[in-house]
Amino acid sequence: MIPWKQIDIARVPGSDVELRLMQRGDEFSMKLGQNELMNSRLSGSEEALATLACRRLEAVKAPHLLIGGLGMGFTLRAALAVLGPKARITVAELVPAVIGWARGPMAEIFGDSLDDPRANILSVDVIEMIGSHSSAFDAILLDVDNGPEGLIRKANDALYDFAGLTAIRRALRPGGVLAVWSSGPNPAFSRRLRDAGFDVNEVAVRATTRRSGARHLIWFATRKA
Repeated sequence: MIPWKQIDIARVPGSDVELRLMQRGDEFSMKLGQNELMNSRLSGSEEALATLACRRLEAVKAPHLLIGGLGMGFTLRAALAVLGPKARITVAELVPAVIGWARGPMAEIFGDSLDDPRANILSVDVIEMIGSHSSAFDAILLDVDNGPEGLIRKANDALYDFAGLTAIRRALRPGGVLAVWSSGPNPAFSRRLRDAGFDVNEVAVRATTRRSGARHLIWFATRKA
């Protein structure tokens, strides 16, 4: 078997942890310590995060999406594939090196998605983007942790507490959708979403594009008027 090799390492801003980019043949992995955050062969649920969210925006002629976390670009590419020419996608990536990896060692995976005129890739904290915008987005897609708690860094808890959800609701347009990826269920988070003024739908999706394997969870929370 081909051994894994470390391609690069990058510190996460505002924390003491580091992301590692690993490669084995044509397979890539991003790890936080010993935890694998994503793998280039497991894209099903991240793609569903985009496609199912965009399905809820079919009536919007020129939707504006905010994606929290570039990762390996699964969500971005899936959104670009289903959205029309008038759509706009802003991607907020906290770790600058991840954008470099997308244009460097993982360029083949990303293809031409980073240069699509509908996409704007920013090296910025998604929390700051949310806090500085009001009624700006038709959808906010979050895949920055392994669920609704700050795994990457403690500060990310501010995305998922009541104050953070209130800020997200304010950044969304009426009827806008918040989609949050998670490795598993979290009933307390579902309750907070409802308390913050969202209609909530939980959807279980496969980690791969096949009909077998592990299931992940996505919350689709629609802002009430």
